[in-house]
Amino acid sequence: MLAPVSSGRSPVESENELTTLYHHRRLPLVRLALLLVDDLPTAEDVVQDAFAALMRRHGRRLAELDDPEAYLRTSVINAARSVLRRRRTARAYIPERSLHMPSADSGVLISETHQEVINAVRCLTQRQREVLVLRYWSDLTEAQIADSLGVSRGTVKSTASRALGVLARQLETTQ
Repeated sequence: MLAPVSSGRSPVESENELTTLYHHRRLPLVRLALLLVDDLPTAEDVVQDAFAALMRRHGRRLAELDDPEAYLRTSVINAARSVLRRRRTARAYIPERSLHMPSADSGVLISETHQEVINAVRCLTQRQREVLVLRYWSDLTEAQIADSLGVSRGTVKSTASRALGVLARQLETTQ
């Protein structure tokens, strides 16, 4: 049996206060947490944990708290900050994906000369690769390449010229 609370309220009245607080403040607190963590299931967990912490720390004696809503709001904000810190830490330790993984049979299927050209193309900048692939693999005109990449024809011409120069230098050094 529960002992009566010091405020003179019965345990049933205190439980009703907690239930009423939960029903009236849960949704606004979930909205607050959602704005902070940008993930509904996590926001709901944060709010549920705040109510559980309130229950653990103060039981059903809400009269002892000056402002239970402020206590919950502070708990939600602190828990959301913790979630964001954990996310940031986890992202910092995720290894980078390798940019290119050759297939298992690439060495067999492509002759050594072709492999040298492919390796040299990998040394180009992304725009240079795009221009050369669109020009020589897809057989697009300068105007079509310019439209596809959203650049001028002059940019296509100069990029292709520089890319071919880099390729020539790369292939000279490998031979």
